[in-house]
Amino acid sequence: QVQLVESGGGLVQHGGSLRLSCAASGGTFSNYAMGWFRQGSGKQRDLVAAIASGGTTIYVDSMKGRFTISRDDAKNTVYLQMNSLEPEDTAVYYCAADRTLHTLVQGANDYWGQGTQVTVSS
Repeated sequence: QVQLVESGGGLVQHGGSLRLSCAASGGTFSNYAMGWFRQGSGKQRDLVAAIASGGTTIYVDSMKGRFTISRDDAKNTVYLQMNSLEPEDTAVYYCAADRTLHTLVQGANDYWGQGTQVTVSS
């Protein structure tokens, strides 16, 4: 059983930056594809970015150039660096893990974190 714990959320001004972290435990981290999803108020949970066990990355088009996903297998941690934040980025951000990238990007992954709130003020 994999446990995921997010941190790094908070309140930031329009144009600011945040870095989210997700610490994993309970599994062999390097074997898992990892990802970040977000869910705004009244909206569905959507993929933000994902990274395969080998390092291949996938981004939703609207995030390209602003967000960067990375992983540190030695620390069992995945990161999401978010720059040029906009009020529309306000959401709860969830860390996700699965053995396959294909399953993860569809949101059908096995493991979720509890979420961390990101609020961008205008």
